[in-house]
Amino acid sequence: MELLQGLETAIQAEVLIFILLGTFVGLVLGALPGLDATTGVALLLPVTYVLAPVPALMFFVSLYAAGVFAGSITAILFRIPGSSEAIMTAIEGHHFTARGEAGVALGVAVVCSAIGGIVATVALFTVTPMLASVALQFGPSEYFALGILGLSCIAAVSADDPVKGLIAALIGLLLSTVGIDQITGVKRFDFGVTSILGGIPFVPAMIGLFAASEVYRRIAERNLMLVSEVGEGGSRFRVRLPRLAELLRLRWTVLRSSLLGLFVGILPGAGATTAAILGYSMEVRLAKDPSGFGKGKIEGVAAPESANNAAAVGAMIPLLSLGIPGSGTTAVLIGAFLIHNLQPGPFLFLNHSDIAYALFSGIAITNLTILLLAAVFIPFFARLVLLPYPVLATSILSVSVIGSLSFGDVNSVAVMLAFAVLGLVLEATRYPLAPVVLGMVLGPIVETSLRRALLMSGFDFWEILTRPLTAVLLSIAVVFVLTPGAHALWRARQRRPHR
Repeated sequence: MELLQGLETAIQAEVLIFILLGTFVGLVLGALPGLDATTGVALLLPVTYVLAPVPALMFFVSLYAAGVFAGSITAILFRIPGSSEAIMTAIEGHHFTARGEAGVALGVAVVCSAIGGIVATVALFTVTPMLASVALQFGPSEYFALGILGLSCIAAVSADDPVKGLIAALIGLLLSTVGIDQITGVKRFDFGVTSILGGIPFVPAMIGLFAASEVYRRIAERNLMLVSEVGEGGSRFRVRLPRLAELLRLRWTVLRSSLLGLFVGILPGAGATTAAILGYSMEVRLAKDPSGFGKGKIEGVAAPESANNAAAVGAMIPLLSLGIPGSGTTAVLIGAFLIHNLQPGPFLFLNHSDIAYALFSGIAITNLTILLLAAVFIPFFARLVLLPYPVLATSILSVSVIGSLSFGDVNSVAVMLAFAVLGLVLEATRYPLAPVVLGMVLGPIVETSLRRALLMSGFDFWEILTRPLTAVLLSIAVVFVLTPGAHALWRARQRRPHR
């Protein structure tokens, strides 16, 4: 009965208008580098003062979900991750643009994002208390094992040259140690630059590593034919939604990644970016032939897009059921609840169950709305490829600078430019970029969680390894690391002539 009342509230004309508006704003902010969903919610929080509780909360929830997806648009078209959640999509998806198949990749991205969000919404309706209680069992040792599981993907994404992949990962891990040590408070590798005491700003670094470095690479190679690469008629560009047969082929990829993203989203502080990386990592590990990943494989787009949207919705589960934010954006969302004298947690269901269930229905509607608005919104960005590349390159670099400035001062721009040079050098010497990203994202999780776990266990490493969840996750990581080598030995033995 409460579910029906929530749906009835969510489909009221006033509420639907704000769902549409929030989705549109989220698409715009998510597609622009440096302006993600968290920034949008923080900037627009004062809007809640003049709105009723349900329309206000619906606006921000739809902005959040749409913002997580929208980063994939520029990631696929221009290799510019509009948000950190789209990093893995940029690595895989831009190859489709280079082959003239951008519409295919964008269609898969939008449909898989919607499916991931809907799968997580079903969990919101059904198993919110249970999932949140399981997530609370994750301590520092489990977070450490989860990070190691993500890093185990390196062996597969750099199968062509494992040594270069390992070196690239070590570069990322080293970069993740810059700033104040979270355990001791000691400064590390800051070289007297106060702006990086909190660590290297991630978004400016990723903008430089992917967007700016791509521009510099094209200019250096005199490869200025982006229009012909898109190859879908420019102004006639359309998003080609996947056919039923194609979706059925991707069904296990989408389901696995959605469930993984849902669980990672529930973990406080893990975030949709980590979910996207783990979803991509898992798909690489389970593929019969992982060599196609990193070169434009459709599963490499479907997996992170399903995972990051499921994680965005999953982050609402601890917020609504326990009052614990599952991500940075949901932490900001608490402010919207408090403005209307609503306390997220068990009392929300006790005293305002109508609002809670209306939010559940609104999240489901938002994921369907993304499908509708994306068909109109994406071609607008795609038409930009009609611009002469010198104009487009100048525009990309200008947006990169502005996006970097939104995360600090001119030092953030310097970080962006430094990472642009790093990306250019790495690609020129055929070092993969994916392990660098994995190291930078998962490095702080692995290091901080391990050290906290050691402190809690009295530096008894065996006690950490024998915790049930930790042991399971680390065992899976070991299997993932050893599998490529075992597979290579098996293939070599098969090719050996029989006597």
